[in-house]
Amino acid sequence: MSIFRKSSELTSKFPLLRVFALVLVIASGHNLVSAQTTEKMVTLESRQGTKISYWWMPNQNAKATVLLLSGGEGGMGYKDGQPRNGNFLIRSRDLFFRNDMNVAILGNPTDKPRLDHQWRVSAQHAQDVSAVIDSLKVNSNVPLWLVGTSNGTISATALGIALPDKVQGLVLTASVLTWKIPQAVPRQDVGKISAPVLFYHHKEDSCAGTLAYELPGTVDRFTNSKQKKMMIVTGGENPQGDPCQAFHWHGFIGMETQAVNDIAAWIFSQQP
Repeated sequence: MSIFRKSSELTSKFPLLRVFALVLVIASGHNLVSAQTTEKMVTLESRQGTKISYWWMPNQNAKATVLLLSGGEGGMGYKDGQPRNGNFLIRSRDLFFRNDMNVAILGNPTDKPRLDHQWRVSAQHAQDVSAVIDSLKVNSNVPLWLVGTSNGTISATALGIALPDKVQGLVLTASVLTWKIPQAVPRQDVGKISAPVLFYHHKEDSCAGTLAYELPGTVDRFTNSKQKKMMIVTGGENPQGDPCQAFHWHGFIGMETQAVNDIAAWIFSQQP
């Protein structure tokens, strides 16, 4: 199975992970409103006759908003009133919330239930996300960051190019680096991106399209970024399944807290 298929739904470990994350929120001592009581689905019209939804987790202490862009065919795996996709970012959403961030998870538009590479770099995709960002800014006018993983890095990169005035910066995790894919991160016109960019990658990621050794050359192509940082990390435990899927090193399995804390610390270091 390749990285370009839809991520599998969470296993039975998901409820334990979510409970653990919420316990950490309480234990942290912050005066936070639990995401459990305030999170909701927001649906809006993004193009004529087309709607798009996002999952919204407002945080009264928010210093930034992160818009999470999942891999595979996109979306959030919404089921039984919750996002259920096992994607690294979706299963880690409470950890972003705990880091004093609003969290939004991008869904797929009604006319494109499964995203392909070409769609992720399209004008329609940019228009959809632009509408979502406008909605998020109404809800909370703090700096907005795009955080993508795997195929979501194709979207984040394209959106950073298309929407420079709406995005504070980019975080690209487990980036699609192979030149065999025309829409891969290094094959886009990344010299147009002036915003800060964090490249976050697991050293042991063995997915053919996201091999860590290709990352330095990709980073070098972001010639106009105000600030860029490459973090190739180790850690985690118990990788399982396909190396291109969410529960292997490709999805930072077993090190979600470290990964999100690293990302949040870097985001806040770049805020105005």
